Amino acid sequence: MNNPYPCQRTQSLPTSRREMLSKCVSGFGALALAGLQTDRAFAGNADSQPGSAGHGPHHKPRAKNIIFLYMDGGPSQVDTFDPKPMLDKYNGKDPGEFFQVEPTQFNNTGTVLASPWEFQQHGVSGIPVSSLFPNVAQCVDELAVVRSMTSEFPEHTFANYFLHTGSGFQGRPSIGAWVNYGLGSVCQDLPGFVVLNGGLIPPGGLDCFGSGFLPATYQGSVFKPSGTGVANVTPSEASAKHQRDKLALINQLDGLATRQFGKHDSLESAIKNYELAYAMQMAVPEVMAIDKEPAHLRRSYGLEAQYGPTRIYAAQCLIARRMIERGVRFIELTCPKVKGDRWDQHGGLKTGHENNARAVDQPIAALLKDLRQRGMLDETLVVWSGEFGRTPFAQGKNGRDHNQYGFTAWLAGGGVKPGTIYGATDEWGYKAVENRAEMHDLHATMLHLLGVEHTRSTFRFSGRDMRLTDVHGHVMHGIVG
Repeated sequence: MNNPYPCQRTQSLPTSRREMLSKCVSGFGALALAGLQTDRAFAGNADSQPGSAGHGPHHKPRAKNIIFLYMDGGPSQVDTFDPKPMLDKYNGKDPGEFFQVEPTQFNNTGTVLASPWEFQQHGVSGIPVSSLFPNVAQCVDELAVVRSMTSEFPEHTFANYFLHTGSGFQGRPSIGAWVNYGLGSVCQDLPGFVVLNGGLIPPGGLDCFGSGFLPATYQGSVFKPSGTGVANVTPSEASAKHQRDKLALINQLDGLATRQFGKHDSLESAIKNYELAYAMQMAVPEVMAIDKEPAHLRRSYGLEAQYGPTRIYAAQCLIARRMIERGVRFIELTCPKVKGDRWDQHGGLKTGHENNARAVDQPIAALLKDLRQRGMLDETLVVWSGEFGRTPFAQGKNGRDHNQYGFTAWLAGGGVKPGTIYGATDEWGYKAVENRAEMHDLHATMLHLLGVEHTRSTFRFSGRDMRLTDVHGHVMHGIVG
């Protein structure tokens, strides 16, 4: 048959599967690339995406994900990771005889209070850890312990906003929102920022996990560490077609509103939330199915522990690992309720801290070991911190008041230098005196390990370029491996 288009070159048809695949391979690659281009985590034109910082990593990242172990209430540094022999030597003495006592929240200053727990050096690094954390002590060679953290606020709500958002005022974006705004999410069927609620929402409430002036799609999604994780994740429609028809109607209505009123963040975020919720119907039940994990692993996390709060936190840690495997970018774990208060022991220090440590010690150690065994710790940054520390002197007889002048946080994996101690407090454990670190420095370091230069990740709001670290922040290079 004559070619009806003589100006066009006639292509011969492939004669075998091998020839067909050889000729089509470039087309398959183009299809794959087109799919990746729809995800701002991969797309080279990320700056064209509404609400995306558009920079991706500024330098080669050491970490891909963050698990933030938030210790609600403020653990005592001198009772956990910063031993001070001076407290034993002058136990029961008036602290005013030795140093200036700053005003505290309750100004019920008692005497110098020695730690009720013994410290021992552990691991090759010899980092001392108190007997409150016998399991975490086994992982001490993974940790970079920062003993010189400081905060600007001595009150829980403001300090929590500061820890989570870099500002003591309500309404700023949480660090999890900033991370996903700058880097996007590699997970298509789960939120990029997840909060696993163990039972205690911190003072300051859900604004600690909010998106602030960033688009609402970046705010944290709160999961429970049991059951379905989130409410209404199971379809209630009688058939899949019924659900698709309902979603199609919603899309039509959303499109009508967009054409009439233009694009608005609240509407765009709602549309994206509908799309994500649809995808989550399959992903959430699967990621929550921790009963599928091997029995020995569930025991190691503490899912069979006698102490109920340990079981709750064990589930949180195990779910966090499963979410990291699926590409969730930032996961925060809140503390479970224990008998007594959170880490906020204004009285009954010994019982209160022991209850809280008993809840989290075994699961945290199991999480670190599990991530290491799976080869995931090197790309997962684990951060442990409260909003401030405690005083080295008593509040009343057997408690400790808030102390923002010097406390401890630690980081593991994700490019940190393992088995190291950074900074120091004075001989009383009261104030940071060496390598003093502000909360902005911790945030800058976390972003740096993710490949983000904190001064370059900005969002234009109210006439200025806003960033997580505001006009502050220095990377703590001493803990970067």
